[in-house]
Amino acid sequence: MLDEKFEEALGFAARLHRTQRRKGVDTPYVAHLMSVSALVLEFGGNQTQAIAALLHDSVEDQATAFGGADRLREEIRVRFGDEVLAIVNVCTDADVDPKPEWWERKRNYVAHVREMDIAAALVSVCDKLHNARSILCDIQRAGADDVFARFTGGREGTLWYYEALAQAFAEALPGDASRELAATVAAMKTAAG
Repeated sequence: MLDEKFEEALGFAARLHRTQRRKGVDTPYVAHLMSVSALVLEFGGNQTQAIAALLHDSVEDQATAFGGADRLREEIRVRFGDEVLAIVNVCTDADVDPKPEWWERKRNYVAHVREMDIAAALVSVCDKLHNARSILCDIQRAGADDVFARFTGGREGTLWYYEALAQAFAEALPGDASRELAATVAAMKTAAG
């Protein structure tokens, strides 16, 4: 069961990301965080993982607005504990400004998947699964050219990244979530043409 800590995390995440929107659409960013958290629970995760899912992009996206990555990490640790913070840290792509070059970050993240513990890997695969589903839906609605223009990696880089992630998660976290990611990425590639 979920308790008041989950409710607190949902409110905290909503406040942190209140002005943020999903890439290329007007959807509030918190919708992604709630979706990832729901997927974590659907695939058997616990409250700690569900809370980490709500906060998984906080350090990467909101550290500057919060007063720095170290300050935000400490706030997460104090409010939600060391386990949640550890998962958030594992899921963070980059927390420096400016961020390293896109290809470098993505290659490093794919390699990092194979080193993740099971708790963090479930949160990460659910994040990537929701992103892949969103990209697929957007391709079907708006067309591949419009969708891939939103992404730094473009069509080639984005497809490479998601295929590499699907492969890495299949090895690191065999199971339903990884299979669902692989199927979604295959559909995304087909829809992209």
